[in-house]
Amino acid sequence: MTSLYLPAGSAAQDGYALAVDPDSAGWGYSSLRVLELPEDGVHSFLTGDTEWIVLPLNGGCTVLVDGESFELHGRPDVFSAVTDFAYLPRDAHARVASGTGGRFALAGARCERRLPARYGPASGVPVELRGAGSASRQVNNFAAAGVFETDKVIAVEVLTPGGNWSSFPPHKHDEQREGESELEEIYYFELAGGPTAMGYQRVYPSGAGKDSDVLAEVRSGDAVLIPNGWHGPSMAVPGYDMYYLNVMAGPSPERSWLICDDPAHAWVRSTWPEQPVDPRLPLYTAPQEGNE
Repeated sequence: MTSLYLPAGSAAQDGYALAVDPDSAGWGYSSLRVLELPEDGVHSFLTGDTEWIVLPLNGGCTVLVDGESFELHGRPDVFSAVTDFAYLPRDAHARVASGTGGRFALAGARCERRLPARYGPASGVPVELRGAGSASRQVNNFAAAGVFETDKVIAVEVLTPGGNWSSFPPHKHDEQREGESELEEIYYFELAGGPTAMGYQRVYPSGAGKDSDVLAEVRSGDAVLIPNGWHGPSMAVPGYDMYYLNVMAGPSPERSWLICDDPAHAWVRSTWPEQPVDPRLPLYTAPQEGNE
């Protein structure tokens, strides 16, 4: 069985610091790569049967695909700014180059349709505050369903201030039914506060045959795979803000994110209207159009 917890460096392959694809994960759709480029670094690859979103984690880059060039301004790090991004279609040759160097996430999904390559401006990213009290978090919905068109992939960023609980109440999306969509998911983590910064991630079984079970201490560069099961909380320990990138895809022809809360903990949502959102949020907002 594929390990669901991937410590930093354990899934490095083919020049990527992290490389998860359907074959290595043992599922059908979702992929994530983390590309680290030195100063004046260049990386070329074929997109194959997968659509990709190039998302700067730190630094900027130029993305060439289908005869087009997209200049990504990027950001200093994931805790300081919303970033712009580029969408790459399947069946293409792509090139990522960075004069200053940096780290870039490639969020992908096997897909059928070949959509056009496109640029996603940082000013177009909706920044949402979700939850309340100690369950407050920030969500950067850069490639959420209904926000940015793709064929399959859904991707968002979540920022959780130190001491808060995110991905809570625990929820699932492992069945295709009314009110729920079937989606495989990858969590990729970064923690503020240096190499000793840590957090925790829980995944637990949601029923017969849905036996994913993880309780992991996570650090920057770690990933957790969620083929099924209740997932949450994601715990940002006091003093260390937590970032995670969620990448999801599934078999449904309708691209949607529909979740089911664990009934044992769903009541927590009803307490949020009585509590303020953590005043530390948002950590930042999207820039105004023209100020990127």
